[in-house]
Amino acid sequence: MKLFNKILIANRGEIAVRIIRSAKKMGIQTVAVYSKVDSDSLHIHLADEAHCIGDSALDETYLNINKIIAVAKETACEAIHPGYGFLAENSKLVAACEEANIVFIGPTAKAMQLMGNKIEARAFVETLNIPMTKAHIGDLNHLLEASKSIELPVLVKAAAGGGGKGMRIVHDWKDLKETIEATSREAKAYFGDGEVFVEKYVENPRHIEIQVMGDKHGNVVHLYERECSIQRRFQKVIEESPSPSLTQEVREKMGVEAVKIAKAIGYNNAGTIEFLVDNKLNYYFLEMNTRVQVEHPVTEMVTGIDIVREQLLVAAGNKLSFSQSDIKQKGHAIEARIYAEDPENGFLPSPGFLTLYQEPQGEGIRVDSGIDKSIEVKIFFDPMISKLIAFDSNRDLARKKLLQALEHYHIHGLKTNITYLMSVLQNRDFQKNKIDTKFCDHQSDKLIQWIQKERAAISKPIVLSAFLAHQFASKGNESVWEKIGFWRQRMQINIQLDGEMQVVQILERTRKGGVFQIQEEKYSICIKEITASFIQVSINKDCFKFTLSSDRDNNTIVGLLGHNFVLKRDDVLIIPDFYETAMVGLASDIVKSPMPGKVIKVLVQAESVVKKGEILLVVEAMKMENNILAARDGIVEELNVAEGDMVDGSKILLKLEEENEL
Repeated sequence: MKLFNKILIANRGEIAVRIIRSAKKMGIQTVAVYSKVDSDSLHIHLADEAHCIGDSALDETYLNINKIIAVAKETACEAIHPGYGFLAENSKLVAACEEANIVFIGPTAKAMQLMGNKIEARAFVETLNIPMTKAHIGDLNHLLEASKSIELPVLVKAAAGGGGKGMRIVHDWKDLKETIEATSREAKAYFGDGEVFVEKYVENPRHIEIQVMGDKHGNVVHLYERECSIQRRFQKVIEESPSPSLTQEVREKMGVEAVKIAKAIGYNNAGTIEFLVDNKLNYYFLEMNTRVQVEHPVTEMVTGIDIVREQLLVAAGNKLSFSQSDIKQKGHAIEARIYAEDPENGFLPSPGFLTLYQEPQGEGIRVDSGIDKSIEVKIFFDPMISKLIAFDSNRDLARKKLLQALEHYHIHGLKTNITYLMSVLQNRDFQKNKIDTKFCDHQSDKLIQWIQKERAAISKPIVLSAFLAHQFASKGNESVWEKIGFWRQRMQINIQLDGEMQVVQILERTRKGGVFQIQEEKYSICIKEITASFIQVSINKDCFKFTLSSDRDNNTIVGLLGHNFVLKRDDVLIIPDFYETAMVGLASDIVKSPMPGKVIKVLVQAESVVKKGEILLVVEAMKMENNILAARDGIVEELNVAEGDMVDGSKILLKLEEENEL
């Protein structure tokens, strides 16, 4: 068996960690690259060596081929693994590796150029008599005219896109020009290629993909399929294998078609052939991803094959270690992607500092993550924190196991989509497999209502009781009265719970709890177990487990069943920032960014007349464009930002004034 001695991972986050772990098991040394803003990331601590290649800009770091090749040469790496995203499907990296006599752990440049560009891929696959949707390519003017031959809705798509980036639906022709331009900007920023095309959008299909694997000796196999229909903004959210939708006959047929495509291009590494499947199980070629996929763990769990290990082996020149007849699907695996985003606020990105990070554990539970402790989740990268995978003997058991694991995935300090994922898994249509790629859109209101209902069902007095019990049992949380020894047995404490004032009467206090009165009800508290970030407590003889952490504003985050609550005692002496300024004027007069990010487009200037709902600026956060809209009609009185500026929620971007104020 041939093995590399040392490889470089040209990526970051959870996929870099994933590659490092497989390489270590094989005795292969690893070299990590990182930007300065990533200096606290897990992947650079796990690698045998780590080299900084720039500050924060992607084109200076993870998209900089010259710097990556230079580090590989300097450290005597024999091969480079690109992971996914960034340079994973950039044939220029393959060419640079060949010139430097370094092995690229992926397909050939020819295969990547052919299939990595969706326009060329469509043209090639069409020669293999595999069905696909109608599309148009060309410059902006051509697309604006030619696209009208396709019935609405249409999909604007980045030619070099992937991972849900660079795709937008158009339902009205008047929106086509702006959509093409925005998609092109996103594609240029994320993939280094702004070319886009327009294709017919197939409504309500299922998204089924086939994992393929090839070697340098002409062998190609498939590892069966993944169902990836649960998506938001074309970004996959939940994936599973096997697909609960396919018959065995269609499953095998799609596998044969995927191998046919891969063999036709001489494919020699891990890749994925993606299809749209209608309700009659007719399938249409969508694209090929010439890299390892984010969702590869579900395939690994049902086939028992380590895909990354196999990538390393075939790249080193070995034959595939299995044949098609060796590959079987066993059991069921479901993956949920954990994102730093706020589902109840339009899924806005939610970067920030983690005050608590604890992963779930258990048989059949796997977490692929780029972090292992409380760190800052940066604005510069994709909002995915990790992937949580559950495996069991059938779909429903795997679903229940994943749901339980989500309840025990404790992330404090920023908003995540954990409760949203729980709402999907609890949804009756999901359980019955009544799903398609528009499931999240169709069920949006119902899913958010479920989150709100479940949260409202959690007793506020229970949360307050656990919080106070932990406060009383922990040193350093005493009120000013406790510190000076002025303790009254019966005492009233005011507590803000998610910004709403609550009153707690302390009727009795002991070392292990006490008796509290909240909303005219008495609660008898007994602490069973306690640490700095955990409390197990009996409240009126019912047992509860909570996680707790503190943020920089002296708030305490209390977690229960996937929901986080923010609490603060009014009787604890805190000196606020004396120089904190209050907002002046009406809220609609002052425009701020709803999240930290980078201003990539300014559409107005001082004295511009704007209408309510008009786009004022575009702020990029966590690789997503967010339109900042005018809250009312008015005139731009003051403009405080320019393209390229970094902003956060405290900075006033611009001010509006009434037209009649002039």
